[in-house]
Amino acid sequence: MLNLHEESNARDRLLVQTRSHHVQLSVMADVKANIMLTLSSLVLTFSFRYLNDPILRWPVVVMIIFCIITIVVAAYAVMPKISSGKGPSANKSKNLLFFGNFIHMDYEEYAEKMDHVLSETNAVYEAQVREVYEMGVFLGQKKYRFVRLAYISFISGLVSSGLVLVGMQFFI
Repeated sequence: MLNLHEESNARDRLLVQTRSHHVQLSVMADVKANIMLTLSSLVLTFSFRYLNDPILRWPVVVMIIFCIITIVVAAYAVMPKISSGKGPSANKSKNLLFFGNFIHMDYEEYAEKMDHVLSETNAVYEAQVREVYEMGVFLGQKKYRFVRLAYISFISGLVSSGLVLVGMQFFI
């Protein structure tokens, strides 16, 4: 059985490891979104030259539309999101470890709240658990959701463009 010191170390390692995994997942999502931005931008750039080709015009238009959608969604996925400090969530207990939540506080208020957190072991763990939770929710509901939509948009554009091209072969 673990003694109290070992239990504390195990908790600390768990929180550090979980926070580290969240940061890695966030970086991976940013890389994937940037890949989709780059790929869509390149396809978009190279597609314009085929707009005058009567056979390829409509498949290219479809691909251009989906590339623009992909670029917008991927850009939104990597766009920094910072709370306004207003509204219903402003009065809730904030994650003092995330800069986006405390940038609207003056230093004295922030220092007072952090002093409270640092003075109690349970409050330290509560702050860390809150950060892990909020990072996970943000990754799942925001960042990875929009990265997935960017992939779906790009793949849908490829498929739709191909179907339009094949369909046009039957009508020409």
